[in-house]
Amino acid sequence: MSTYTRPVMLLLSGLLLLTLAIAVLNTLVPLWLAQERLPTWQVGVVSSSYFTGNLAGTVLTGYLIKRFGFNRSYYLASLIFAAGCVGLGVTPGFWSWLGWRFIAGVGCAMIWVVVESALMCSGTSRNRGRLLAAYMMIYYVGTFLGQLLVSKLSTALMSVLPWATALILAGILPLLFTRIVNQSAEEQTMTPISSMLKLRQARLGINGCIISGIVLGSLYGLMPLYLRDLGISNANVGFWMAVLVSAGILGQWPIGRLADRFGRLLVLRVQVFVAILGSVAMLSQAAMAPALFILGAAGFTLYPVAMAWACEKVERHQLVAMNQALLLSYTVGSLSGPTLTAMLMQNFSDKMLFITIASVSFIYLLMLLRNAGQRPNPVAHV
Repeated sequence: MSTYTRPVMLLLSGLLLLTLAIAVLNTLVPLWLAQERLPTWQVGVVSSSYFTGNLAGTVLTGYLIKRFGFNRSYYLASLIFAAGCVGLGVTPGFWSWLGWRFIAGVGCAMIWVVVESALMCSGTSRNRGRLLAAYMMIYYVGTFLGQLLVSKLSTALMSVLPWATALILAGILPLLFTRIVNQSAEEQTMTPISSMLKLRQARLGINGCIISGIVLGSLYGLMPLYLRDLGISNANVGFWMAVLVSAGILGQWPIGRLADRFGRLLVLRVQVFVAILGSVAMLSQAAMAPALFILGAAGFTLYPVAMAWACEKVERHQLVAMNQALLLSYTVGSLSGPTLTAMLMQNFSDKMLFITIASVSFIYLLMLLRNAGQRPNPVAHV
């Protein structure tokens, strides 16, 4: 049986279109707020509002999948995201954007949980690793292409929103031609998210998702602002964000294979150490391109390795619950990261963005090193 079945291919096609819109909005919303002369802390709060929506959407989606199935949950998630996009142009302003970004965050989290859970439930122990790698590749390719769109097209609010909304609605079309069946829906409702969060053998994976959320939330929410304060134009901000994301794309397959061959614990240690090096290198601004590339390669590949660690510890019928727990952990990090980092940047210096990333990465490295005597996790069946 082929790993990349027709439902899988159509699901990933829809995800690609949705990710384009997600990437464009995540980059431009902080810049639009900055153009309105909002203080840095308010930009951080709006970014955190989006991740708060992620938190709510993650908790809600398990019930929706059980009640309506994967397809209808996907349609609903896309429509919610489209509403959050349209609302930015209807009612501009800090407080209204706070609400619309929350709504968009709910829709995006629902999309991620539906897609990840559908892929995991469609696969087997032999091909889940390849499905997860394909998912992350599509996600980062979409993010990369979204940054290129920012660098090539007009970044004015009312120029972007129409085609971004059209992309979101187009993302629904592929799933109209297939149906994804949840074969273990009855068993999945018996597994609460809290039990997954308490699972001792998956703790390093869950902690890794939290740290990944802090790192990526800060980079997505505040990196455009950092680059703008350096005097870089909006178009060139898109280029540098594309450099950051392209490193994550190029790092997916080799890091995934290294994790399968040498164990995820060793690879996680190396990833976190490299993230620290990239953050320290960014402080000097002497070689921003290689430093940004190193930081992106380590930061954007941390989540799938940590996720794979945790998913290996549960049974098939627990995958949706574990997936919710991991995304919940990621969104907790994504929620706290931009808020804390934005306050530090406003009170001290923009360089606090990289000092914060290096600090939380060092804390996670200590957690990983405490497990030095622990037997490495089994190699995934890939």
